[in-house]
Amino acid sequence: MASTIQVRVDDELKAKSDELFKDLGTDTTTAIRIFLTQALAVNGFPFEIKKISENPYKVLSEVEMLEKLEKAREHAAQGMYKDAYDISRDMRSKYGL
Repeated sequence: MASTIQVRVDDELKAKSDELFKDLGTDTTTAIRIFLTQALAVNGFPFEIKKISENPYKVLSEVEMLEKLEKAREHAAQGMYKDAYDISRDMRSKYGL
């Protein structure tokens, strides 16, 4: 016997998730089944859920921004930086990209 689960979601969320899962070669219904199966397999959510104590994207004041910029300049003057090409190469190597 099969049960039906009905969930109300915003139209835009549904459309975007349908498009995403189609691009991944599946559909939203199958993605939900995968989620439920994995939740049972790990006995919880199949991904980390946590409350962020501070917004990492908070707006900095001009003084805070200038302080961070000055610190970055000091680090650069001391040679404490990596070239973007090197970072890209390292990521490609590490993650097989």
